[in-house]
Amino acid sequence: MSRNRFMTLRLFKAILLGTLIGIGGLAISFFHFSHEMEENAGLGLLFKLRGIRQASSDVVVVSIDRESSEKLNVSDNPDKWPRSLHARLVEKLAKEGAKVITFDVHFIEPRSSKDDNLFAETVRKARNVVLAEPLKAREVLLSDTGGSYAGEHSIVNVVKPFAPLAQSAVATAPFVLPRIPFKVNQYWTFQTGAGDSPTFPVVAFQLFTIQAYGEFIRLLEKVSPTHAEKLPRDADTAIKTRGVVRLIRDIKDIFESEPAVAQRMLEELERSDLSSVDVKKHGLLKSLIEIYGGANRRYINYYGPPRTITTIPYYQALQLGEDAGSSKQVDLKGKAVFVGLSEKLLAERKDSFYTVFSQANGVFISGVEIAATAFSNLLEDSPVKPISSRYYILTILLWGILIGMICRMSATALAALGVVGLAALYLIAAEYQFKAAGNWYPIVVPLFLQAPLGFFGAVLWNYVETNKERQQIRKALAYYVPDEVVDQLAKNMVDIKNSGQMVYGACLFADVAGYTTLSEKMSPQQLSEVMHKYFEATFEPIKKHGGLVVNLKGDSFLAIWKAARAEVGLRRQACLAAVDVAKAVHRFNGSFENLSFPTRVGVHSGQIFLGNIGAGDHYEYGPTGDTVNTASRMDGLNKYLGTEILASEEAVDQLDGILTREVGKFRLKGKAQPVVVHELLGRLEESDEEQKNANAIFAEALDAFRRRSWDEATAKFRQITEKNNGKDGPARFYIKLCAQYKQNPPDEPWEGVIPLEEK
Repeated sequence: MSRNRFMTLRLFKAILLGTLIGIGGLAISFFHFSHEMEENAGLGLLFKLRGIRQASSDVVVVSIDRESSEKLNVSDNPDKWPRSLHARLVEKLAKEGAKVITFDVHFIEPRSSKDDNLFAETVRKARNVVLAEPLKAREVLLSDTGGSYAGEHSIVNVVKPFAPLAQSAVATAPFVLPRIPFKVNQYWTFQTGAGDSPTFPVVAFQLFTIQAYGEFIRLLEKVSPTHAEKLPRDADTAIKTRGVVRLIRDIKDIFESEPAVAQRMLEELERSDLSSVDVKKHGLLKSLIEIYGGANRRYINYYGPPRTITTIPYYQALQLGEDAGSSKQVDLKGKAVFVGLSEKLLAERKDSFYTVFSQANGVFISGVEIAATAFSNLLEDSPVKPISSRYYILTILLWGILIGMICRMSATALAALGVVGLAALYLIAAEYQFKAAGNWYPIVVPLFLQAPLGFFGAVLWNYVETNKERQQIRKALAYYVPDEVVDQLAKNMVDIKNSGQMVYGACLFADVAGYTTLSEKMSPQQLSEVMHKYFEATFEPIKKHGGLVVNLKGDSFLAIWKAARAEVGLRRQACLAAVDVAKAVHRFNGSFENLSFPTRVGVHSGQIFLGNIGAGDHYEYGPTGDTVNTASRMDGLNKYLGTEILASEEAVDQLDGILTREVGKFRLKGKAQPVVVHELLGRLEESDEEQKNANAIFAEALDAFRRRSWDEATAKFRQITEKNNGKDGPARFYIKLCAQYKQNPPDEPWEGVIPLEEK
C-alpha cells in the first residue's frame, strides 16, 4: 500500500470515528438524564469556574432573619411577626425612595385587625407594593371515555392574600420554586399551570420600568398600530383601569398572537437614538420586550452564595435615615426592594432552596434571594442562555469529529495529551462565554462523555487493528518459523539475537539436480510458478510427517524434526518423509512432458542448535551445527552415487519398516570423521524379494571391496547392475572405483573409508 493511500485510509477512519462520536453525543443528548447532568454538573461547573459576580446595585434584599427577630423581640417564626412591623417597614422604604417593594411573605389569613388595617393602609399609600401569592397544587383523577381510571393531572390554584391586603397592594403574583432535592436552575416568567400568571420578578420589573411604558407603546405602535390601540396610552391610566397584572397579561396576549412583534420592536429599538440618549432606558425596554416575546421559563444567572445581593437585616431597614453616620446605611432611592426570609438557611427551613451555590454543610439560599436574582437578571438582561439547538448540534458534532480525529490519528500518549489539552481549551472558551455573555455551552456531553468515548474508542479500534495486524504477521511468520518461535518473538522481540536452544534433531536436506540448466530454459516468472508448484508437492509429505521447513534457497530446502533427546520415532518420521518426498517428485515430474526435477535428499540426525542467526538488522531462524552440514554433504553425495535418498547410519539405526542398504563409509568434504551411509529404497512392505536379494549381493560386494578383493567386488557389483539394467548408481560407482584401486591401491592401513574431495 502506498503512503498516500495509507494516509488517506487513516484519515477516513479518523473522520469515521469522529462522526460516530459526534452522532453518539447527539443521541445521548436526547435522553433526559443527559439534560439533567448538563443542568446539575455542567452548569454547576461553569458557575464554580466563574465564581461570584457583582449583582445589580438597583436590587436590595431586606432579610427577615433570626438576628432581626432577636433585636425586635418577636417570634422566630416570620409568619407570626406583627403586621404593624411590616407597615413600619413599608413606610420607611417608601420614604427612602424605593421604587418597587415586594413581599415574599404569605398573608393568607387575617391576624390582629388593628395591625392588618394599618398594614393595608400603608401598602395602599405606597402604591408600589407587590405581595406574594402562594400556589397549591392538587391531583385529580382523569377518566377515559369509558369511565375507567386513566391517570392524574395537576391543577394549580392561586391563593390570594386576604382581601384587605390584596386590594391595597398594587399587585399580587406567584413565584413557585421546586423544593430540594431538586436543584433550582430555572424560574417561570409566567407561571405555567396557573393561567400563565406573571410571576413575582416580572410584575416587579414591569413596575420598575413603568416610566418607560410610554416609549414601549410608541415602539409597539410603529410595528403594529392595531395591537397598540388595545392598550392604554400612559402608565397611570393603564394601572388604574386594568391593574398591573391585567396589563401584563394583555401585553403577553399581543406578543403570543403575533410572535414577530417582539423581533420587529427590537429592530425598531435599535434603529432609534435611545441607545445614545438614554442607555439605561434602552436596556430596560430591550429586557421588557424580551420578557414578553421570550419563553416562559428562564435559567437563573446566580451571582454567588447567600447574601451576594446587597442585603439589609430587617431591623436595620427600620432604622434607615436615623443614623447617617452608620456604615451600614444603604441608598434605596429608585431601587427594587425584596422583603423575605433571607439568611444562611439550613435545608429544613421552609423557604430554603438547593442551588448551584449551596454548600456541602447544608447551607441553602432563600426564595426571596432567588426572586431578587431573577429580577436582577431581567434588569441587566443577563440570564443564562443555552445555545440554540442548531449551534448545540454543530458543537456536539464538530467536537466529536475533532476528538475522534485527534485520538485516531495520534499515538495513545499523544492522544491522551491532546484530549486533555482540547478539553481544557474548550472549558476555558465555554467559561469565557458564560462569564462574558451568559452563554451556556454543553459541558458534560463533550467533556465527560464524548472525550472519554473518543479516546477509549480509538484505543479499542487501534487495539483491534493492531491485534489483526499481529495475527496477520504471525500467520506470515508461520510460513518461515515455528509457532513457538513466533510466540517468542512476539513476547521478546528485543532479545531476538539471544534466543535459541540446543536440541536433538533430524535434518532432511534436498535440492534439484540440474537446476541451473532448467532455469536457463524458462523465464523468471515461469520458473517461479513451476518452483511454487514443486515446493507445494515436496512440502506436503514434510508436514504430513511432522517436519518443519526452516530454510529455502533457490532449488533447495532444509527440513527438521526436533526433540529434547534422541528418539527413534523422530528419525523414522524424517526417513519416511524422505521416501515420500521422492514419490512426490516422481508424481510431479509425471505431470510435465518436457520438464523433470530430479531431486536428491540427504538425512542425518544428531545435536543441533536451533535459533536465530544473524547480525545487525537481519536474522534468520534455523538449525546450525555439524548435523546440518552432514545432511547437506550427503545430499551432495547422491550426485556421485547416482542415488535419490541417502541417510547416515545415525539416522537409520534400529529403524524398522524401511528398506535400506549400506552404500559405504565416506569421509565427506570438510569432515574429519567418516560417515557410514545408507540408501533409503522405500517402505519395507512395498519391496519385493528381488530387491532384498539384490541388497544381499550388494552387501557381499561391499565386504569384498573392504577386503581389497577388487575382482570379486567388481564381479558382484556387475551382477547387481545386470539385474537392474545397468541403472544401479552405487554399483556402477564401485565398479569404477575398484578399477582405480586395482591400478593404484589405497595406502595401508585401510578401513574401507572412501574420501571425497568435493561436495
